[in-house]
Amino acid sequence: MAGVTSEESGVGKSSEGTFSEQHGQSGEAVAEWRSSEQVENGSPSTSPPYWDTDEDDEGPKPSELFGRYTWKIEKFSQITRRELRSSPFEVGSYKWYILIYPQGCDVCNHLSLFLCVANHDKLLPGWSHFAQFTIAVVNKDPKKSKYSDTLHRFWKKEHDWGWKKFMELSKVYDGFVDASDNLIIKAQVQVIREKADRPFRCLDCQYRRELVRVYLTNVEQICRRFVEERRSKLGKLIEDKARWSSFCTFWREIDQTSRRRMSREKTNVILKVVVKHFFIEKEVTSTLVMDSLYSGLRALEGQTKCKKGRVKLLDAEEMPAPIVRAEKDMFVLVDDVLLLLERAAIEPLPPKDEKGPQNRTKDGNSGEDFNKDSIERDERRLTELGRRTLEIFVLAHIFSNKIEVSYQEAIALKRQEELIREEEAAWLAESEQKAKRGNEREKKSKKKQVA
Repeated sequence: MAGVTSEESGVGKSSEGTFSEQHGQSGEAVAEWRSSEQVENGSPSTSPPYWDTDEDDEGPKPSELFGRYTWKIEKFSQITRRELRSSPFEVGSYKWYILIYPQGCDVCNHLSLFLCVANHDKLLPGWSHFAQFTIAVVNKDPKKSKYSDTLHRFWKKEHDWGWKKFMELSKVYDGFVDASDNLIIKAQVQVIREKADRPFRCLDCQYRRELVRVYLTNVEQICRRFVEERRSKLGKLIEDKARWSSFCTFWREIDQTSRRRMSREKTNVILKVVVKHFFIEKEVTSTLVMDSLYSGLRALEGQTKCKKGRVKLLDAEEMPAPIVRAEKDMFVLVDDVLLLLERAAIEPLPPKDEKGPQNRTKDGNSGEDFNKDSIERDERRLTELGRRTLEIFVLAHIFSNKIEVSYQEAIALKRQEELIREEEAAWLAESEQKAKRGNEREKKSKKKQVA
C-alpha cells in the first residue's frame, strides 16, 4: 500500500453503506462525547460569528468540503476474503472509499483500515487531495468506540492512507461486532483548502469542536512553546543591562517618524511567514492551529473595530490589553516598543486549561449543558491562543526584521565612526610625533653646524 500513519496502511468491499453530511475520537469521556447526538446534530453557538465562518473568503467553505460516511459490514465473522472495500462516497467533490483487511495487511491478528481515493488511476496527472479524516469502529458501548485521526496529502503514489494496526482482532469481538454479526465503521472526511498567504479556516465547525476535545492540549503546547521561545529571546535582551541600555538610548534618539515607520509591517508579509511556520502537513494538529490563528486574526481585526466603536465581539474584561492592532493592510504596534518588549517578556500567558480534553467529565451537569459550556470555553480558548500567538509573532517579527536591524546598523555605524576617529587620532598622534622628531633632528643639525 502507498501510505502508513503512526500505526501503519491498506485495500477492500462493502455490504451496505450510507452517506450523510452530518457531523459527528479516544478516552472514555471524549469517545462518549464524540458519539453523542450533541455532536451528530450540532448545537447552537452563542460564540462570535468568526468562530464558525470564513465569510471573508471566496470558494467552498470547510462545511461544504466535509462529509461523513457510515459502512455496515454484515456477517463479519464469516468473511474469508483478504480485503473489503466500501461503496464509493463523495466529499469535497472527490470520491473516496474505505478499505479494510479483516485479517490484517502485512500484519497478523489486527484489523487494518484505510481511506482511499476512488478511481485514482483515472485522475489527471499531478492530482492531489489534501484531507484530514477520522475513522471509527463503533462499539455497542459508545465510550469504547475506537477512533483515529490523521492528516494526509493524497496523490498518485500515496492514494490510500490509514492504519495497518488499527485494532487487535481479539478486541473486535468485544462489543464491536453486534449480536447480528454486524461491524459498523464510520468515516469523517474534511478536504482542506490551503492558503499560503494567511491563516485559513480548515475545519467544519462541528468537526472542529470534536477534534478540540482531544487535541486542545496539543494546540496549547504548540502555541505556548512558540510564545515562550520568543519571550525568552526578548527577555535575554532586557536582562543584558548594557545592551538594553544601548538599545533604549538608540530608540529614544531616533525621530517619531522613524519610530512609526519601524513599528509597522504589511500584514501579507507577516502572515505568509505565520502559515509557513505553523502549518505542517503531517501534523494532525496543524488544522486546529490554523483555525486558532484564523480566529485569533479575526479577533485582532474585531478588536480594532471595537476600539473605533463599530463592533463589539467580546466583553472588554475578557480581552487583554493588545500589543498589536490590524490597520487596513498593516500590523501596527499599539505602544512604544520599549514598553511592549518589557510587557511581552514578563506578561503571563493565559493559564493552562486544567480540565484537559481527555479528562473532562460531566461533573453532575446534563450532557447538553456540559457540551454547550465546554464548546464555548474551548472556542474562546482557541481564539485567545491564536490572538496571543499572532501578537507575539508580529512583535518578534517587527523587532527582529526592522527595529533590531536598524539598531545593529546604528551600532555598526557608530562603531565605524569610532574606528575612523581612532584612526584619525592615531594619525594625528603619529603626525605630531613625526613633527616632534623632525624638530629635534633640525635642532641637532643646527647645533652641529654651530659647533
